[in-house]
Amino acid sequence: MPMWSKLKTELDRASRAAANAIDEGKVRLEIFRARQLTDKAAQSLGYAVFRAKAAGNELDQVAMTRLVAAIEEREAEVRRLEDSLRAPAASTAAPDEAGHDTAS
Repeated sequence: MPMWSKLKTELDRASRAAANAIDEGKVRLEIFRARQLTDKAAQSLGYAVFRAKAAGNELDQVAMTRLVAAIEEREAEVRRLEDSLRAPAASTAAPDEAGHDTAS
């Protein structure tokens, strides 16, 4: 029976590793998409400044504030996602050789 117990333990460990890899992949995809949105917001700001300058004007303060806030929000989202990706790695403790959790 100990062999079946060891097999079950190893299968559980492999299952958790696979689930963690899938979860990490999802977060990395969210980070990629958030970075794309940040880039689009920065592009919008750049185009707005360019168009205003081309028309011989300055970008009005309301538009500038709105566009800068959009970039800041998206950058904050990227940081939050990156932090969430790092947090589980720091808080997870690997089981020792006997299969006991070392986090306790």
